[in-house]
Amino acid sequence: MTDKGKTRVLVADDHYLVRFGLVALIHTKADMEVAAEACDGAQAIVLYEAHHPDLVLMDTRMPIKDGIEATIQIRKKFGNARILMLTAFDGDVDIRRALDAGARGYVLKRSTSEVLIPAIRAVARGEIWISKELTTKLDAKRSFEQLTFREMEVLKELAKGLGDKQIADALDITEYTARDHLKNIRAKLRVADRTEAVTVALQRGIIHL
Repeated sequence: MTDKGKTRVLVADDHYLVRFGLVALIHTKADMEVAAEACDGAQAIVLYEAHHPDLVLMDTRMPIKDGIEATIQIRKKFGNARILMLTAFDGDVDIRRALDAGARGYVLKRSTSEVLIPAIRAVARGEIWISKELTTKLDAKRSFEQLTFREMEVLKELAKGLGDKQIADALDITEYTARDHLKNIRAKLRVADRTEAVTVALQRGIIHL
């Protein structure tokens, strides 16, 4: 914090208008100030080292390095770094990736300032902050089985609209093996068909288009 007791925030988001709005919002709070602005994950890492902010408000999807990778690298070098993810994605897998990377909180971009500002203050104090809505979503998905690396590869090809033989050719496996993986994917995601498998995977943040 500054001598005036203000929480210094590094805002990292690749969309200028979003970043501009966040900076403007923070400037309206007497107990906060913007330490720096980053437009990608790589810049966020450099600016963190230069300014040592009290908190990073980090977008998950950014060019060069995404927010997850930037969080991992910042936390690796600065173990006490406090990072609050701000994202449009509310899938349980997305949330878990952020928390596993070292984020201390997770807020959706559709949240109002009445949610975002308390989240910033809480994480800056060293607390964990996840909304009740997202906590409920995480709890509901804990019983799902994890997909294997190969199943993830098959699922990504399936999301491109490929058929069994095309998936097999793309991954250099037999068509029988591709079908076996697809069967396992449907079982683990608890879906009835291929289309539903892709839909659920996108909703949960398992894959992204």
